[in-house]
Amino acid sequence: MLTILGFTMIATFLVLIMLKKMSPIAALVLIPALFCVFVGKGAKLGDYVIDGVTSLAPTAAMLMFAIVYFGVMIDVGLFDPIVRGILKFCKADPLRIVVGTAVLAAIVSLDGDGSTTFMITVSAMYPLYK
Repeated sequence: MLTILGFTMIATFLVLIMLKKMSPIAALVLIPALFCVFVGKGAKLGDYVIDGVTSLAPTAAMLMFAIVYFGVMIDVGLFDPIVRGILKFCKADPLRIVVGTAVLAAIVSLDGDGSTTFMITVSAMYPLYK
């Protein structure tokens, strides 16, 4: 039963956001709350919110500092040698550019953080895709 409700909740998110009936932030806040009340657990909603924030706060703080750290590392040129090597390999061949992007993303993603992988890969390869 909970599985069906979970999939229904996700489908509701998608439909409301894609039809532009709700903003993503509002949908992500209101839809779970409505489903919680619908299931009959509305009285425990505050406890669930506190537990969720408590368990996610350390990860959110770490991600914020990781983004700042890798932003600084991009600015000081830490990844420039890797990017130069990949750009030298790519030249102007579209297939090589795609492979180079994948290689760069694979190397950078070794830190395990998707947001920094996105930052580094996009900032390095964006001029080639323009």
